[in-house]
Amino acid sequence: MTTLIGLVVIAAVVVFVVMIYNRLVALRNQFKNSFAQIDVQLQRRHDLIPNLVESTKAYMAHERNTLTEVMQARNNAVSAQKEAARDPADGGKIRKLGSAENMLTRALANFYAVAENYPELKANETVQQLMEELSSTENRVAFARQAYNDTVMTYNTFREQFPNNLVAGFLAFKPTSQLELENPEARQAPKVAF
Repeated sequence: MTTLIGLVVIAAVVVFVVMIYNRLVALRNQFKNSFAQIDVQLQRRHDLIPNLVESTKAYMAHERNTLTEVMQARNNAVSAQKEAARDPADGGKIRKLGSAENMLTRALANFYAVAENYPELKANETVQQLMEELSSTENRVAFARQAYNDTVMTYNTFREQFPNNLVAGFLAFKPTSQLELENPEARQAPKVAF
């Protein structure tokens, strides 16, 4: 009888561990899928930037530093994106991606500020279309990032709860980082004019 009770307890523990393991795998796959959605939008963003820079070169001949800064930031972001895509579970790579994307966002904000000084550039239909597509892509990145961060939070929370943390630690399920991107518009106070 004691052997039977012992076997039932062992079986219950094994079933419980398997359930936790399966939930951890499912949550990890969800945040990896969410990262894949961000990856698609970031790739679109990175592909639009060279077209925008090329379209503005003729108008902004005196602003080569600005254009170079945008392209360097874009190249750094592409490199960080590729690294993060190899292992979205690596929090360090996700943080580097966030940092690279923030530098790109600042370079683009500077580019837009400089572009304001060129009325003929703002009137160019191709440039307007590229800026609109880039703006639309920024919104898509924001939505994809929110979905990713939500799935990362769910994964990390489940992973940290007791007794899940014991199983996660034993089976090497590591925490991951949320993707934090700056939104320059959100950090600026709105201007009110009467």
